[in-house]
Amino acid sequence: MSNAPRLTALDALHRSLGATMTDFAGWDMPLRYGSERDEHNAVRTRAGLFDLSHMGEITVTGPEAMKALNHALVGNIATIGPGRARYTMICQEDGGILDDLIVYRLGEPETPEYLVVANAGNAQIVLDALTERAAGFDAEVRDDRDAYALIAVQGPESPGILKSVTDADLDGLKYYAGLPGTVAGVPALIARTGYTGEDGFELFVAPEHAEQLWRALTEAGQDAGLVPCGLSCRDTLRLEAGMPLYGHELTTALTPFDAGLGRVVKFEKDGDFVGRAALEAAAEKAAANPPRKLVGLIAEGRRVPRAGFSVVADGAVVGEVTSGAPSPTLGRPIAIAYVDAAHAAPGTPGVGIDIRGTHEAYEVVALPFYKREK
Repeated sequence: MSNAPRLTALDALHRSLGATMTDFAGWDMPLRYGSERDEHNAVRTRAGLFDLSHMGEITVTGPEAMKALNHALVGNIATIGPGRARYTMICQEDGGILDDLIVYRLGEPETPEYLVVANAGNAQIVLDALTERAAGFDAEVRDDRDAYALIAVQGPESPGILKSVTDADLDGLKYYAGLPGTVAGVPALIARTGYTGEDGFELFVAPEHAEQLWRALTEAGQDAGLVPCGLSCRDTLRLEAGMPLYGHELTTALTPFDAGLGRVVKFEKDGDFVGRAALEAAAEKAAANPPRKLVGLIAEGRRVPRAGFSVVADGAVVGEVTSGAPSPTLGRPIAIAYVDAAHAAPGTPGVGIDIRGTHEAYEVVALPFYKREK
């Protein structure tokens, strides 16, 4: 086995655009093309174009596809309507989070087909777990990672840009929904999902069509100020929007209740599911004795916190930073952290972050830091 990183279908294009490349979850991905701050601001005010082909697509089909997924995941897959998508998680037997996922319900009402999208670094783990958990059902789990390239256009100008290259009914496409259509002459699954806090679309296409689509969108977005965007600004955008990142806010050491995302666990659904008993116990514990809470922290100074730094109050450690970065939108450093419930209320005085031995003052705020105007 070679350890060379995997390349997306757009690799040569990224290099021709002068992208700074980085290894991310075993893939060679664009980190930035120019200034990450400019890319970030373009998505907030105009539009940005992302290659997300490193995400892991897994298709589940067959008469019992829904039942298999209901057993494997913590969400209620039975209530996902045709053409809709759902944010959910896959947990271990002990309730620890293996990954957070988006599940799209495709296909005809009689023969539903589900597209499960996993994080790049967890794609194989999720594939193996789904395969194992679907074994008792009349369902097939298929590794479709090589069947798709994924291109996202995000930002307030994205609906107008996409409309100019498709006749699909974008106005009728709700948030967290997907429909098959043709974009710039290319067959695509058009999903109104994203990870930036802005309106936007994710386009699943065959890898051989990715370059044609990217070039067409680039041209269509030229007058609207669309720019290519890398993983660096994707991280600051999701951080401002308070969206969790696997490996930072979500890990196998945490249950969804620890992460403040207990709402994704649906105990009322039919049939047993993996991790149910542990998650019921975690739900009770969280209700009786709230664990550390996920909060936002805004710097009063200029120093940038990083994952793993301690949150402190009155000389004691009261939490840990999971993500931190300068916020282009707020103009100050921000962090997401798990903080003891006693210090988690917005405005709690005396909270700071230990940055290399110095207590830097931070304001505790409710997440998200940024919410777009609808």
